[in-house]
Amino acid sequence: MGNFAKYMLLAASVLTALIMAGCTDKGPEKAAGDEGNGPANSFTPGAALKSSFVNPSVKGMKGIAENDQLQLLADDQTGAIAVVHKASGEIWHSNPPGHQSDPLAAGVNKSLLSSQLKLDFYNSFGQINSVNSHADSAAYKQIGMEEIPNGVRVNYRFGTDKKTIDDMPKKISKSRFEQNLLSKLDSAGQRTLKIAYTEDAEQGVYVRSDGALKGLQLERALKAFEDAGYTEDDLLVDIEENHLDQTKPEPRVFHASIEYTLDGDSLIAKLPVSSIDFPAEYPVNTISFLSFFGAGGAEDKGSILVPDGSGALIHFNNGKTRYPSYQQSVYGMDRTMSGIETADSSQDVRLPVFGIIREGGAFIGIIEEGAPAATINADVSGRLNSYNYVYPTFTVINKGDLSLDANGQQRSLPKFQENPMRSDFSVRYAFVGKQSASYPGLAAYYRNYLEQQGGLPAIAERNEENMPFYLQLVGSIYKKKHFAGIPYRALEPLTTFEQAQSILTEMGKRGIHDIKLKYSGWFNKGLDHEVPGSVSVDQQVGGEKGLRRLLSYANENGVKLYPDVAILTALSGSGFNEAKEASRTLRGIPAEIYSFNPALNRRDRTGSPAYVISPRLIGSYTEAFLKDYGKYGAIGVSLSDLAAELDSDFRKHRQIDRTESEQLSLDALNKVSDANLQVMADGGNAYALPFLTDITHAPMSSSSFKIEDAEIPFYQMVIRGHIDYTGAPYNLSAYTDAKPYILKCLEYGAGVYFQWFYEPNHKIKDTEHNELFSANYALWIDEAARIYEEVNAFLKKVRHERIVGHDELADGVFKTTYESGVYVIVNYNRAPVTIDGVTIEAESYVTGGEAP
Repeated sequence: MGNFAKYMLLAASVLTALIMAGCTDKGPEKAAGDEGNGPANSFTPGAALKSSFVNPSVKGMKGIAENDQLQLLADDQTGAIAVVHKASGEIWHSNPPGHQSDPLAAGVNKSLLSSQLKLDFYNSFGQINSVNSHADSAAYKQIGMEEIPNGVRVNYRFGTDKKTIDDMPKKISKSRFEQNLLSKLDSAGQRTLKIAYTEDAEQGVYVRSDGALKGLQLERALKAFEDAGYTEDDLLVDIEENHLDQTKPEPRVFHASIEYTLDGDSLIAKLPVSSIDFPAEYPVNTISFLSFFGAGGAEDKGSILVPDGSGALIHFNNGKTRYPSYQQSVYGMDRTMSGIETADSSQDVRLPVFGIIREGGAFIGIIEEGAPAATINADVSGRLNSYNYVYPTFTVINKGDLSLDANGQQRSLPKFQENPMRSDFSVRYAFVGKQSASYPGLAAYYRNYLEQQGGLPAIAERNEENMPFYLQLVGSIYKKKHFAGIPYRALEPLTTFEQAQSILTEMGKRGIHDIKLKYSGWFNKGLDHEVPGSVSVDQQVGGEKGLRRLLSYANENGVKLYPDVAILTALSGSGFNEAKEASRTLRGIPAEIYSFNPALNRRDRTGSPAYVISPRLIGSYTEAFLKDYGKYGAIGVSLSDLAAELDSDFRKHRQIDRTESEQLSLDALNKVSDANLQVMADGGNAYALPFLTDITHAPMSSSSFKIEDAEIPFYQMVIRGHIDYTGAPYNLSAYTDAKPYILKCLEYGAGVYFQWFYEPNHKIKDTEHNELFSANYALWIDEAARIYEEVNAFLKKVRHERIVGHDELADGVFKTTYESGVYVIVNYNRAPVTIDGVTIEAESYVTGGEAP
């Protein structure tokens, strides 16, 4: 090999080493290992916990705290807790009673049944390992409990820094072995080390005899090294001197604490992020706690409530173990982390809740802190153990992959989030008795909770007669055109402001009332508008004068107009500096969004991408938009993404995690609220609900995961009466018949929604908006009038009323009851169904409960 080739190979090796060091050397910057392992140095098992009271029904546990509704008991040896609901007598255990004799669970799954905390962590190769509080804390007597007001704090130390065989060199020179070890030991110690090492006279070294170092013999050898004063520095010397493929072992010791407190009818379980301590070499990915709290056994009857879309139930012991367990991120995917290329038909989680419903009582878990970092998990008995359970997992450190290409070979290296999440993780477990042990009961509890916390807007005045009709009109889109054979892009108007007035006039003639109009593609160059650093109304749809005339027409004719804007997404790269303003992925590149191509069933990366805007710019863009928008005198605005998306920014040294991003979105929503605007928004994540008057694309179904047994309108039972809502536009949905759409609107108490434009459908040909393939208003307006008339005829009777009851009466037959007692029974089947003497025709409904 020539000198130049040797030089280049050396340079490549150094470069690779530097890149690896930048990716994996320290892990996250805020790793506790970089700060002296504060909690690690201060951990003490603590004194035995004093018992304040005894409950004979909860054997082996000490009474810790009590109020009028609950008792909290704990076991200071295992970390287990129990909560007694006084009114019902129900006992809720952190770990199922009798789990030690579970015939199905084995190995780590058996250990997890005794655990309250599990930490998943990465090694330097990005591989996942885990520790749990039973096998790695209780087993080493490393649990400490201390009383706090109204509860107890449980401190866990995971793992041990006990020395292992890796603390002994694989080889050691003859001189160092004899002088540094044997000469400092008595005869027993010398015999121990001569068993542990075999002399290789030819090489002049002693070689470790791994086969002989088991059990007691290993303990004796480690003791001999300790007695001889052998240190970590000695180990490093021997590793270097003998060129060993051995590294000084780092103790995998972790710490975390849970604080349990009683608050009225609730147990609050809080994991302070400051208590999480880990070595820099082993960054913690996720923490799961109380995985089996309230779990139902193989003989129990009950259901698991999961927040999938509108809501879903998983019945205990449903036998669906051949299907994947339930797992969904709260508030959907972080778009800086998403690697999904194919179609994803699942519904997002909009509410940070979960629950267990048993015959004698129920609880709802409300994630109060850390929801943007949470994932909800649930499973049934028969797969890993004999229990049915649901629990949250919280992300502490995210990991990405960095690909290197050297000498034709690709290698993937882990790239970790710089700092752990800055939010504490807190869950309120609220208990109800038998009378409220149902999903309508839990929905009512959560609705009342939000009302008391200011998490919902005030109940709307009940002076409107009709349900709203939601209409989205598309102003203009970009289209590829040609001039003298030269291609260029130009705005193609699909609905001008004047044409919008024409459509609204025709709708009025057909009896469509209370129109709430979302108008998209009206400013900053069309539907894929430039970032809203300013507002320039597009001349192609009528300019500023046209917008003012439309606003005036809407005010005079009872139409509520909501011009649409995207705040979190740079829909067009034009006028946007992605290098400075886009969120960064963990790979350090701008976070791109490519449109979905249904023909390819994957993302189309041949077109221009949109970009995720860094959350640090949300406030400034919102202020700039509102400043210009205010001069038009509009009373409403539509937010396409501010209540639906939540993203991180992993920009180096300027990281914004998802919990911080939530606060920045809240700040922006407050700015919109301060502008005295009525707010329509897509999605409707829980944190945005107090600011909204209307929600479009509200979840109207679950994802229908195979493990689920029932789809429920939990979301609707929480928000109805406070916020008006609708699902996806009927004409662009999967519905092929209006009948099931009408039934769904009646069952879920939702408004009718269409998305149209004025021009013929062929205008969208050869554009990037093929999803609008069937949106010409003239093809739909008559059917829209018929659908609205039928839906409005019933729902106007319960305008602004809460849903207080929902039951499945038979397969495909559901009854929804509103708070005045008015109800509707819908039959989705293609055959009549008779229940209690009442026949519901095929794909039809009956109503009742009306006042005489």
